[in-house]
Amino acid sequence: MAKKNKKEITLDLSSDWGLAPAPESTSHIKLKKKYDLFIGGKFVKPKSGKYFDTINPATEEVLAQIAEADDKDVDLAVKSARKAYDNVWSKLSGKERGKYIYRIARLIQERAREFSVIESLDGGKTIRESRDIDIPLAAAHFFYHAGWADKLEYAFPNRKPEALGVVGQITPWNFPMLMIAWKIAPALATGNTVVLKPAETTSLTALKLAELFQDAGLPDGVVNIVTGHGTTGSHIVNHPDVNKVAFTGSTGVGKIIMKAIAGTNKKSTMELGGKAANIIMEDAPLDQAVEGVINGIFFNQGHVCCAGSRLYIQESVYPIVMRKLKDRMQALVVGDPMDKNTDIGAINSKKQLDTIKNYIKLGKAEGAEMYQPKCNLPKKGYWVPPTLFTNVAQSSTIAKEEIFGPVLAIQTFRTIDEVINKANNTPYGLSAGVWSDKGSKVFNLTSQMKAGVVWANTYNKFDPTSPFGGYKESGHGREGGMQGLEAYLKFD
Repeated sequence: MAKKNKKEITLDLSSDWGLAPAPESTSHIKLKKKYDLFIGGKFVKPKSGKYFDTINPATEEVLAQIAEADDKDVDLAVKSARKAYDNVWSKLSGKERGKYIYRIARLIQERAREFSVIESLDGGKTIRESRDIDIPLAAAHFFYHAGWADKLEYAFPNRKPEALGVVGQITPWNFPMLMIAWKIAPALATGNTVVLKPAETTSLTALKLAELFQDAGLPDGVVNIVTGHGTTGSHIVNHPDVNKVAFTGSTGVGKIIMKAIAGTNKKSTMELGGKAANIIMEDAPLDQAVEGVINGIFFNQGHVCCAGSRLYIQESVYPIVMRKLKDRMQALVVGDPMDKNTDIGAINSKKQLDTIKNYIKLGKAEGAEMYQPKCNLPKKGYWVPPTLFTNVAQSSTIAKEEIFGPVLAIQTFRTIDEVINKANNTPYGLSAGVWSDKGSKVFNLTSQMKAGVVWANTYNKFDPTSPFGGYKESGHGREGGMQGLEAYLKFD
């Protein structure tokens, strides 16, 4: 019987699909040329008179000027928050506080398109991510905590929950609006007042939220927003009348904050760095797993603490997973964040771009093999193509340190014990992912993973009812759920 000739089929999976541009309109948003501080329910000029530029990372164009708060501004904000706490907010019933929080949630929904566009312009993330994830989840957190405001005694029976007072909150640039919601919503629901400092590179949605607080009629001083750089955050941390510090950011800065508040009565919540392991077992649904890997590290430009930046593939399926992964990467569209066709947007800042490039250079210097799909990057702006490294040693820098970019370090494993040891061999403990068709195998793995959150057959799924946080050098405390409420309360 004659053998049939086998033909090898090669697919051209270039990221240039010839798709017509589908840009989101910006005609419906209103941005001021200059934004002041939000203190006592009003926008006030900084004492120093200093402002800095906030830049669109996709075009390098200046979007607006942002006020830079100094110690005098922070002191004024804390005094405003204390006054609001003593005279207004602490005297309201949980039911009345819940009404304000619910109103904020509804206004976020009504202005979701505006917030989504500003989030993408200011941060570089794709409009799809801002529109479908960040802003809806921010509204959901306010809705969820509005419901808890008058039920704290049921959440913590026989414990007499009380508010802490004035809470200082510092949020990062990767999920500006969402991280603000994670922090402000539970603080208000539990009866606290807030002094917030958003990241200096992504302050616009925080300041637009301040306008929304005015529209919602939130009592003056309940939420105060002071913008600036790291020194502004340190003034909040070190202010003697702040009762709690909630911080999301790097482990290095988190350690500095913990040293600063050591010996004081200030409570703290720290959500810090991560180096998450994403594990694909040989019996996993491979197409689904590959899509989960792409979602976990590339769709968000790697700009998440819980990004699945370490991928472990069981040896028996390594060749097929790698082929599927490279094919899928080649199909990703890198470019204008405002285009609905775009999968990967811009890197948040020039500083972060340089950091990512240095890690890529280091990965190659340490002997790992790099793969990047062919794609045409825009000439202006801050861009990195999706990147993966194979032949990565456990001791490699790119396998140990948080890169915060679209860079994936891949290793193989044979046994479950081996992959557990590799996955846990990190100072971080924020998140992880497991892909397998067998529930018993999933539970065995997740019970031994040293991570605060472990996703099974999915990745980067968030819900306001579910607590999120890590341990080891990924921080302490939880945000979301009843555990997140407890972090803003004291008990008799």
